Order: sequence, then C-alpha cells, then structure tokens
Amino acid sequence: MRQLQGMDASFVAMETPTSPMHIGSILIYNPATAPGGFVRFKDILAFFESRMQLSRTIRQRMVRVPFDLDYPYWIEDPNFDLEYHVRHIALPKPGDWRQLCIQAARIFARQLDLTRPPWEFTVVEGLDGVEGVPKGSYAMVTKVHHAAIDGMSGVDLLEAMHTLVPDAPPPETPDTWKPEKIPSPAELLAKSYVGAITNPMKQLEVAAKAMPGMANALKGAVQKDFKLERDLIPPGTRFNRKISASRVVEGISVPLADIKAIRALAPGSKVNDVFLAIVGGALRRYLLAKGDLPKRTMTAMAPISVRAKDEKGDMGNQVAAMIAPLGTHIEDPVERLQYCHAQTVNSKAMTDAMGARNMTEISKVSPALFMALGARLYTQLGLANRVKMPYNTVVTNVPGPPVPIYSSGAKLESQMGLICLADGLGLAHTVQSYVDEATIAFTACRDLLPDPEFYAGCIRESFEELRDLAASSGEAEADGKPARKAPAKKKPAARKAAAKKPAAKKKAPAKEPRAKKGTQTA
Repeated sequence: MRQLQGMDASFVAMETPTSPMHIGSILIYNPATAPGGFVRFKDILAFFESRMQLSRTIRQRMVRVPFDLDYPYWIEDPNFDLEYHVRHIALPKPGDWRQLCIQAARIFARQLDLTRPPWEFTVVEGLDGVEGVPKGSYAMVTKVHHAAIDGMSGVDLLEAMHTLVPDAPPPETPDTWKPEKIPSPAELLAKSYVGAITNPMKQLEVAAKAMPGMANALKGAVQKDFKLERDLIPPGTRFNRKISASRVVEGISVPLADIKAIRALAPGSKVNDVFLAIVGGALRRYLLAKGDLPKRTMTAMAPISVRAKDEKGDMGNQVAAMIAPLGTHIEDPVERLQYCHAQTVNSKAMTDAMGARNMTEISKVSPALFMALGARLYTQLGLANRVKMPYNTVVTNVPGPPVPIYSSGAKLESQMGLICLADGLGLAHTVQSYVDEATIAFTACRDLLPDPEFYAGCIRESFEELRDLAASSGEAEADGKPARKAPAKKKPAARKAAAKKPAAKKKAPAKEPRAKKGTQTA
C-alpha cells in the first residue's frame, strides 16, 4: 500500500465527466513479423500476461480516503482481470483512417473506472482501408490515468509491453505479485489523521529545501541571468474556456531528420525549440484566419522530466513545468524560431535557478481536501471562462524508441500521442519521435476547435515553411552564397483547406510502409 504524491493526487481531484485525466496514444502494428504473419487477440492477451511483472502500473488500483481528507493510495488489485483492461473491436468497412480516429476520439473521451487499475488498451482491427498501412494491420488505442504515469514513466510502460525483437521469449524474472486487501474506510480515515499531524512538518521541510532555490531565483533576477518578461503572461484565447466532453484528435507525421535540420536556422536551438516554433506558426495561421489572433504571444506549458535514473520504473509524475512563449506575434518563421530558442533558454534559466525538483516537491504537501474542493469549484462555477490559465496550451515532447520495437511479434509502425484536457485548456499538443519519424499531434475540445482538419493544415504549412527554408539555406551555404533567412510573405491558410487532406502522403519504404496521418473527430 503506497500513497499517491501531491501532483498525482491533483489529477485525481481534477477528474470530471468532461475532463478525464488520462493520457495515451494510437499505435499501429504490422503483424507480418509475427509467427505465421498474423496476430490473434488471444496472442495479445497471452503476451501481456507474460510481461505484467515488468510494470507496477498494470495491477495497481486506487483507493480514495473518505471525503478526500488525504491523498489516495495504490494497492495491488485483488480483483484484477486482464480481459477487462484489454479490449477488442473492429472497424466496419472500408476501415479507413477517419473511422479509426473517430473511434479513438470516442474511446479517449470516456472516463476510466478508478475502482480498477486505471488503464485500458483497445485493439482495433479492420484497418484495410487505411492508406499506406499493410493489409492485416491493427491499431491499439491506449489510455492510462495521469495519476499513474507521466510522459517518461509512460515510455517505461511502453517498453514493458514491447520487445526489441519479434520472437523474444517471455522474461525470466519470476512473477511474485500478490494481491492486497482493500482497506476499510475506518483504516483510511485513521491514516489520514496521521497524515494531518505529520503534513505540517513535511511542509516545513519542503519550505526549507525550497528557500535556496527562491534565493537563487532572486539573485538570478538581480544579476539578469534571466528576464521576467511580459511575454510569459498569456493572452486570452478561444481555447482557454470551459470545455465539453467531446474530443477531436489529429496528427501529422514528418521525417525526424527534417526537424533536426531546421535547427540550423537558429544556431544552438534544440529539437524542442523547433516543435514550439512549428506550433506557434500553426496557431498564428489558424487564429489569423479566424480574425482572432492576440497581439501578444501565446504561451505553452512545456513539461520537464525530473525523474532520476533510480526512479525509472516508479509510477506517478516527476515533472516540473516551464512556460515557453510560442512567438505567435511574429510573422517571419526564422525569427519565430530564434525567438522561441531565446525564450526557452530564459525559461530554463529561471527553472534551474528555482530548482525543478523543488517545484515538484512543493506539490507533494498541498492539503488534499483543499485541492479536491478547489478543483471542483473551479469546474462547477465555470471559472475557466473568467480566470486566465497561466498558459494557453501544452506542448509536451516525449522521445520514443530510436529503434523498431515489437508487441506480440508485430512491428510498431507508427505512434501518435493523445493528451488530457481541462477547463481553461481546450487544446494540447504531443510531439513524439520513433526511429526516423516525428509526429505532431493534438487533442482538442470539439466545441472550441470545430475544424481540426484546418488546424492540421496549419501545422503542416508551418512545418513545411521551416523545412524549405532550412533546405534552401543549406544549399546556399554549400554554393558559398548568402543564405536566405526570410521567406516571401505568405497569406494565412484559407478555410477552404478543410475541404481536403492537409497532410501529404508520406513516402514509405517498400517493405515498411507507414501510416498516413489524417484528421478525425468524435
């Protein structure tokens, strides 16, 4: 029996019917590498059952303290049933990408049952109409509660359910798992009483540890190691309002090499800076077309993992937050990338001065009752329509495996990340890498972003503009000519882009075709 930490508990407190707090992905598998060239549902069940001991998340459920007087606890579920968590559906013909993503959005919009281990994997067959996907392929729509994992521990869960070769034998590690008795309300209340006594001491301990960080932050501000800029304050946008229960999901796939090449346009920039600049350019295009672009730059919350090496297999969240301005007020894409790079350097200096780890520790001693009540009042009173969020959107970068991986012998061909939303945050992005592919995906409230195909086109155009500039700059340098930095002015993407597929078909290798990314709504 192990208690959740403050940040993990906050995701439980924030859970509502319109804001389910889980994250996940759409994974597409090619069974050609499996024995016999196909995978049956019972093969997937057997594969998962043989590897459950590799992940703590799989068989642990949550028990909540009455009246939310203290943080919930994790216990080993005495009623665990693998077949409840791994489900199986098939698309009707023609089984195209649109139908797959409609199903994914619907599945992702539904809450998890928090009286069971908080995860579900849905196997989806019938993808024969998805262009670029080999016949017989299947997908898996995953969702895991954010209280159990963050982006990096989610990668650990992904690793537990995959192998590096298609014919890997079951792990030799013995499965010593044992179920636990569900504690009674009286036992939980007794534990909360002890927690109420010890929590003030924990708060003092955390405050003492945080003081050097606060001193460093003040010192850094005085010495101008970083700037406290107005650009860190987000403007109001259409995405920062109360959300509905409906979702849309979308993603584009681009070569990872192109993302890396774009960095040359802003010396010293990182891959994450490129993703931020692409999202900033897409938001600028989208809101210009709507006549709704704010004068000040929009901002994103960029999670930073502070998970230590010895915490790799732990459940829960070990992340801090960095505010990253997106440069939506800048028309020139190169200037926007340079701006994003400079702003992330500044924000990282602020985070480092305070101590990213200290930021996560502070959240662990927040009173559970006040946290739960605050989250409920924020939703019930519709405060998201009147109180600004500290950022406009989320851009989370989750590095994936650099080599091919397999599940039940089937090769993972492509993956697209899904992310939770909350009142005041109606649009969030997940960027992922896998082998030579990078995906830029978003999850949005359908009421606040009713035309996801148009926004996907804006993302595609923002990426292509930077890609083409990087290519022309590289060619100019090779010829000994001055590199062209600024592109010709381009009109904002027209609304008519929604009438056609924005994502050009990606050229796939002859033996390993990749899935085409398209736009879908629920």
